[in-house]
Parts: sequence; structure tokens; C-alpha cells
Amino acid sequence: MRVYLVRHTRTEVPPGICYGWSDVDVADTFEQEAAEVRRRLSGTAFDHAYTSPLQRAVKLATYCGYAHATRDDRLKEMNMGTWEMLPYDEIDDPHLQEWYKDYMHLPATGGEGFPDLRRRVDNFLDSLRTQPYQRVVIFAHGGVLMAAGLYAGLWEEERYSELHIPPFGGIIEIEI
Repeated sequence: MRVYLVRHTRTEVPPGICYGWSDVDVADTFEQEAAEVRRRLSGTAFDHAYTSPLQRAVKLATYCGYAHATRDDRLKEMNMGTWEMLPYDEIDDPHLQEWYKDYMHLPATGGEGFPDLRRRVDNFLDSLRTQPYQRVVIFAHGGVLMAAGLYAGLWEEERYSELHIPPFGGIIEIEI
């Protein structure tokens, strides 16, 4: 099965703010960015569409013609716990520095770590593999795209420091 994973467009959140599960809105550049995503997806027929239930992903799915995409909580971004919606430089938590050094393994205080996100995404993709689809599109978040890339073997987990979150509106394709 060919799976196209689309990262949402820019959000209205200023740079330097920690957000993951927060249901933030899209930026005022949404139409321009979304039109480019829709153009890049055009000409590809999908058997099914899925989306994170967070509005930044749902709005992009809808704009691209998938208003009835199946919403799945397993496609949410990583839960940043008590750090949600705080400026990183104002987070008064000694654990933050440890997290910066090993964010692929340590959880945010009161939230998830990348292993938790990865288990959710792996579970979703394992269940998707049982479906009769040939081509699927998923509207989600940077962390979800990273986890899906690891699932599909695009990257090696041991080289996580070299991983980069796909850009806003970025698309990766995997085979599962």
C-alpha cells in the first residue's frame, strides 16, 4: 500500500512556542500554502483519506477535497504536557534541558515522549495494513511523519539526530 503523509500548513502560533496536542488554528497564509499542497496531490487518486482530529490537519484535508477524511486520535502530534503553549525560553522545568539532549527518548513533563508517539503511529499503520486500500492520504503533523518514516524504514532510528521534521505542507510517501 502506498501512503502519502501530509504535514499541516503553518499555524498561527508564533515561533518559539511549544505546542503539540493544542488545537491551534492555521496561519493567515493557509490558503496559499494549502493550494500548493492540493496542487501537489492533484492527479493522484486515493482509496481513503485519514486525518488527525486537530483543526490544523482537518482544515488542510478539507481544503484538499477530503472533508470526510476519517479522524483518528493516533494521528495527533506528540502531547507536550505541561509545556503546551508556553514559550520554550520561559519553561521553568529542569527536565527541559534533559529533554533537549534526548527528545527521541524522554517524555515532556506530564506528556509523551517520542516512543509513545511512535507506538501510536505504529499501531495506526499496523491496522491500516489490514485494509484493502492501494493508495491512502493522511493529513497529520511533523512528529507523525517522522514516526511513519521510521516505520517504513526511510530512516534509521539510531541516526535520529539527523532526522528533520518535514516542512509545513511537506509530503512524504511510504510503502507499507
